[in-house]
Amino acid sequence: MRIPLILAAFLVATPATAQIGNPAGVAPGTQEAAPGEPAPHQTNTEDRLFVRLLAAGGVAEVDFGRLAEGKARSQPVKDFAQRMVADHTKANRELERLAKAAQIPLPSQLDPEDKRMRSTLDNVSADAFDLAYMQGQVIDHQKAVVLLIWEIGQGQDAPLQQWAAATLPIVLGHLEMAKALVAEASGQGALISIQTPAERALPPRQGSGVPK
Repeated sequence: MRIPLILAAFLVATPATAQIGNPAGVAPGTQEAAPGEPAPHQTNTEDRLFVRLLAAGGVAEVDFGRLAEGKARSQPVKDFAQRMVADHTKANRELERLAKAAQIPLPSQLDPEDKRMRSTLDNVSADAFDLAYMQGQVIDHQKAVVLLIWEIGQGQDAPLQQWAAATLPIVLGHLEMAKALVAEASGQGALISIQTPAERALPPRQGSGVPK
């Protein structure tokens, strides 16, 4: 999922403060539910770019996760990969439903950058795989966070913006886990469990000492 450096810098600097469904600038020809309020599934350029880029990233997350489930050596990395397959499969289906309603075509295969990453992961040695996979996961989730914040602040389609707002905490949790696993794979951290901060705050289940 490639984002030009200039665009990435702009996105990071853009505050996510626009009102959902009612940005400062409405695309020409937009149908309105009320004066100044775009009707649902009336998209602008930002919505369409967001969907295409995030959907491409979602395809890659599932593909790389399935590879890592079988190739990773560390059990925490395998657990992380399994979670990425489950979480991103769910997110991909939700985004596909929203994109269909907004008539935005979605990519169905890896983009060129992700194909290169897949080739790297296919050919890297088993000893080096875990670190290579997790380093890529940090980068990909950082990009996803930027895209989600951008959509919340600059998109026009309220359902897409609301979905981005609900998805952002999940992706931030993934990013935190990925960073911790990179530290572990580099020998800089202790073994961790694959849980988000919110999950770790919950009390243990009865009969289990593991927070869930």
